[in-house]
Amino acid sequence: MKLQNYILMCFAVLLLLAGCKESEGFNDIVSGDKTKPTAVSNVKVANFSGGAVISYSLPKTENLLYVLAEYKINDQVMRQSKASYYKDTIRVEGFRISAEYEVTLYAVSRADVKSDPVTVKVHPETPAYLLSYPTVTMERDFGGVNISARNPNKQAIGVIVISTDKTSGRMLPVEQYYTQAENINFSVRGFDTLARDFGVYITDRWGNISDTLIKKINPIYEILVPKNRFSEYRLATDSPLGATGLGWNTTRLWDDNHLDPGWHTEAGQGKPLQICTFSMGALVKLSRYKMWQRGEAYGNDYSYGHGNPKAWTLWGSALAAPRDAELPVVSNVGDVVGDWVNLGNFNCPPPPSGNLPGQTTPLDLAAVNAGFEFNISLQAPRVRFIRLAVNSTWGNADFAHVTELSFWGNTNN
Repeated sequence: MKLQNYILMCFAVLLLLAGCKESEGFNDIVSGDKTKPTAVSNVKVANFSGGAVISYSLPKTENLLYVLAEYKINDQVMRQSKASYYKDTIRVEGFRISAEYEVTLYAVSRADVKSDPVTVKVHPETPAYLLSYPTVTMERDFGGVNISARNPNKQAIGVIVISTDKTSGRMLPVEQYYTQAENINFSVRGFDTLARDFGVYITDRWGNISDTLIKKINPIYEILVPKNRFSEYRLATDSPLGATGLGWNTTRLWDDNHLDPGWHTEAGQGKPLQICTFSMGALVKLSRYKMWQRGEAYGNDYSYGHGNPKAWTLWGSALAAPRDAELPVVSNVGDVVGDWVNLGNFNCPPPPSGNLPGQTTPLDLAAVNAGFEFNISLQAPRVRFIRLAVNSTWGNADFAHVTELSFWGNTNN
């Protein structure tokens, strides 16, 4: 939640600034020369999704400071963009739809004197939020609704999910998902199984908003799978345990302690997979799970390093006593190996700071401490047993460690 709140705050700030001046990061330099600069010339336009890049020849004016573009992105909002005298292009963006717009260019001197205006017409291509909206789909999911969409230009957009508020009766936001990903897929949960209206609209950082897709959905029943039934189910191909003298063992994966110790395999075995196997004690139609990896402990920072999993596969079995099997390092979702089926291949999200592993920021550590949540496909079968098979770690280690796992789903037969 800390990570989501941080991202939301950043996007909100961008929205607040959307109507303000856009600058190139330079300060105006005061000059006593009130000479009117010559206007820009040889203007050309290259349109793109939601905007345009305007190129021009700069005037031969010694006291030129910047080029200013003024334009309306819709019927009400006026924007300005600036480009320093070191550049011969200026970017204008945030337009509401693909249409013809006028942009007025000025050369501005160090004394804040404007040249005569040069008006140019731009015709932006369809903006990202409108490209994404027709691709939105909503499907019932465990505890809520699953949202998928495409963002072909990988631009910053917001996918806003709304639903009926019991108190006011109004449709209010229940999730605000901001992303630049090309393929969008996430779930909004926490609802009972009664039918309710969900809606989705797309926005961007300039405050443009699409239409709203509304659909009545009955969320699928889910609960946190009770951990008091979990038990280790050790198989011959499971990895030898390491650090057992410090309390690390498989049963620590469900002790509701997200910190050390947890499950830890022994180093030096040279195996391509680090595996553990356990029973959930019930046949479960899984919906999602959450993994907690090692963060700060004993004065050391293990975040995005050491034996923390980077890529892994979950295997499951519905049999009462599934047999051992040599699991492949690479497999597809739904593949069956002996008594085991691939429930999903997963990757740990990278540090939200964008830093390289080993350069952990408080934001990165907050993400690790919050745990990483992953969805299980709705097509996955019911299972009783789980095999966690780690095929790579952040530290490129030949061992792995996880401090806690939690599963959600439907335990009713």
